[in-house]
Amino acid sequence: MWGVLEVSVELILNLLAAIGGLGGLTTVIGIAYWLGRKFTEIDYRFRLIDERFEQIDKRFDDLKNYIDSRVERLATAFTNYQEFFIEFLTTEGVVKERYRDVLIKEARRTMRLAVANPLSKEEWARLKELFEKSERNELTLEEADEFLELARKVAWEYGEYSEAWKLHIYATITRALLYKKYYEEKQKQTQQEQSTQSSAHS
Repeated sequence: MWGVLEVSVELILNLLAAIGGLGGLTTVIGIAYWLGRKFTEIDYRFRLIDERFEQIDKRFDDLKNYIDSRVERLATAFTNYQEFFIEFLTTEGVVKERYRDVLIKEARRTMRLAVANPLSKEEWARLKELFEKSERNELTLEEADEFLELARKVAWEYGEYSEAWKLHIYATITRALLYKKYYEEKQKQTQQEQSTQSSAHS
């Protein structure tokens, strides 16, 4: 920008000097000085504007980071709340196993999201494997935990799709029912052992 301005000023000076002769040289120098000051002032104002735009950009970046952080925290809080609420209802017998079956078709549709990533191919393959095992009621407790963890990740990454949340609900119910069954069997076993011990003492 300044290279162009310098050439322009030099050209103007040469023209004015040629036209005005020696008497007009003083006027030309005065004009050149005035123009120089004006261009300096303009350059200074442009620098101020650039600085203001940089400050505005920084504020927008800070605001975006703040909003992203808040959204992430809200999504995490909502996901945790949903898991707790569904697990509570399931263990209390409010959510029956047949409700899990209702969600199977919806949860299966989530697999179409695999083309959009950002879960790895290995994670999608594992999610599919665990989903199919859940349909056959073959999941272990550890696998149920893993299934819910992957479903939670799908919900976080694809929250705009209702199927993602349905998969998350399905995985939560599946895990809750499995743990409920595990603790009921453990309690039953404990009662049988106590009964056996009681019979042995009498």
